[in-house]
Amino acid sequence: MKQPPLLSSSSYKSLIENEPAQAIFEAAVVQAVNDILSTLGENAKETIYSHLKNSYGINKEEIPSKIEAFANAIEETFGVVGKLIEIKIIERLHSQYKDFRYAPKNGKLDFVKYVTTLRNHLEPKA
Repeated sequence: MKQPPLLSSSSYKSLIENEPAQAIFEAAVVQAVNDILSTLGENAKETIYSHLKNSYGINKEEIPSKIEAFANAIEETFGVVGKLIEIKIIERLHSQYKDFRYAPKNGKLDFVKYVTTLRNHLEPKA
């Protein structure tokens, strides 16, 4: 599985200055999900996207804005394996945003909270 190139601090800052943070965040989440689902095989990945759309009304591009619905769909569809998929997505996102720190409450990793906290971290500070 080919990993997307990691961003250096200077290239990351350049991207932030030239692209809205929301667009960067959404692209990173969609790419991370796509990369992890690709490890299951192309047919499986496309079947999952089709299932998300048909059963849950979630298009691939909508995953970042419907992250809670996406997590619920993955967990309902895959059971315990859904949590493993979420962890792999978190790992992929973390590999892109090494400066981002997340400390889960009570030591319990929560996919939705992780992604939401990452979104807030990437928003420009006023």
